[in-house]
Amino acid sequence: MSVDSAKFNEELQAAIDYAHQVTDEKGGTSPEAAAAWDVVEEMQAEVSHQHQGPKKTAFDQYLEDHPDAAEARDYQS
Repeated sequence: MSVDSAKFNEELQAAIDYAHQVTDEKGGTSPEAAAAWDVVEEMQAEVSHQHQGPKKTAFDQYLEDHPDAAEARDYQS
């Protein structure tokens, strides 16, 4: 499921609401609250991971900085 979908965002908000509810009912140090917040943290981490782009290598950066370099030539047709 894409983290940009409305369904995912609804599920994330529901997890946050549930974590707040459990924290209010059981206390912030309860195992139940910790588990509920772990779910929220995992969902937020997934959002972060899916929004990270691939890292450029030094060679990719060189090609971007020097588009006329011989190494940048593409001989495929």
